[in-house]
Amino acid sequence: MRFLLDDEQREFARSLDAMLTAAGTPSVLRAWAAGDHGPGRALWGRLADAGVFALAVPEAYGGLGPLPVELAVACVELGRHAVPGPVAETLAAGVLLSGAGGPAAEEWLPRIASGGAVVSLRPAGHGPYALDADAADAVFTVDGDELRLAPGPGEPSASADPARRLFRPEPGGEVVAKGPAVRAAARTAGDWASFATAALALGCGEELLRATVAYVKQRTQFGVPVGSFQAVKHRLADTLLGLEFARPLLYGAAVELAGGTAGAGAAVAAAKVTAGEAGYAAARTALQSHGAVGYTEELDLAWWLRRARPLRDAWGTPSACRARVLAG
Repeated sequence: MRFLLDDEQREFARSLDAMLTAAGTPSVLRAWAAGDHGPGRALWGRLADAGVFALAVPEAYGGLGPLPVELAVACVELGRHAVPGPVAETLAAGVLLSGAGGPAAEEWLPRIASGGAVVSLRPAGHGPYALDADAADAVFTVDGDELRLAPGPGEPSASADPARRLFRPEPGGEVVAKGPAVRAAARTAGDWASFATAALALGCGEELLRATVAYVKQRTQFGVPVGSFQAVKHRLADTLLGLEFARPLLYGAAVELAGGTAGAGAAVAAAKVTAGEAGYAAARTALQSHGAVGYTEELDLAWWLRRARPLRDAWGTPSACRARVLAG
């Protein structure tokens, strides 16, 4: 299948890139990791104004979607700029609530679409943690056929990325929807969260590769740029190939999601494992190519290095995704 983004989709990506470049996300990341969510929420509002969060919300609730291709375009850019916050979780919550329906959907979906609500999510089968629950306006949990609004963020847990804070939501909470529709919506939301995370991982890997190429062009050894060494060229080429192989899988999964086909879950899993592994490989290449300076927290690159592995494992570890692909 030949798939190319159209002019409007490419312009959408360029506009997000320009916005996020001007926003200076490294400073936003540092504030978010320190518990100051103000700059991150302000950035979240600008992304909402650009229509990012409306992409997962149906038009009946004030959204534009669901539009998985455009969502992939947006999340790749958000991954390239390491935007903090529960991006994949908020988008997946839009899918979950629209599938569950009822008063909770009517209350929360317009707020998600407009950027007025940051939402985290912890459905059964995806681990015990909710991302950035302390910064979220709501944390939804799913157990069986019950959708609950968690009473609080719960206890924090250590994370490899200080700007991706993990919390174990407090048990119980108000039941906001119930029935078979909740169980089905939770499965679909899990696929969308995995899909969005794959796009974030691809964008993260792209930025790591871009920064590394720029660095090896100006770092010298024996009087020449280290980027001229054959071993470095091969490593960078392998990294580029990994990212480029992941891209068509991501957009192929977007087409499957848009069509609602039976194979959408397996397509998402294939995209997730490929993009996640490619992003993590880009992080290893970046760290080794930068040498000792790559370990320093003062270097902005450190935020992308720390993010690559959590994105690889979130919403479907490589082994779980491979198993789902094999199962069809």
